[in-house]
Amino acid sequence: MSTEEQRLNKYGMKTYNTRDLIVREDIMGKAKELATLISTSEEVKHFQQAEQKILNHERVQGLIATIKKKQKEIVAFESFNNKDMVAKIEREIEVLQDEIDGIPVVNEFQQSQSDINYLLQLVISVIRDTVSEKINVEAGTEAPPTTCG
Repeated sequence: MSTEEQRLNKYGMKTYNTRDLIVREDIMGKAKELATLISTSEEVKHFQQAEQKILNHERVQGLIATIKKKQKEIVAFESFNNKDMVAKIEREIEVLQDEIDGIPVVNEFQQSQSDINYLLQLVISVIRDTVSEKINVEAGTEAPPTTCG
């Protein structure tokens, strides 16, 4: 059986294994260029600055370390089926998390994460919509058709 015959399904249509697909070099080049533009955007710069503030903030780092320690305690108490201690520690973690969430530098960091996510979603939407103008690309919001005919 030739390579060409192996790539046809029972209806005579070409089929591809995704691991065998090769993306055109120019498309990959533009994708990398876009990634570079995004990584040098104001949103990413702001995120990196906010991240450094978080990393250098002693109180935030102390609270994070305490939460991690308490999470390990929960795992230990769960292994002993001690639900009362698990619930107690979970409440303690909630208090610590509320304290972290009340620190302005944390809010700034969370907002910068949200801004980057919005930027990425916007770029994905623009690409999807632009491609959809040329071909029928499903946005993933509707159920696929039940038949092809």
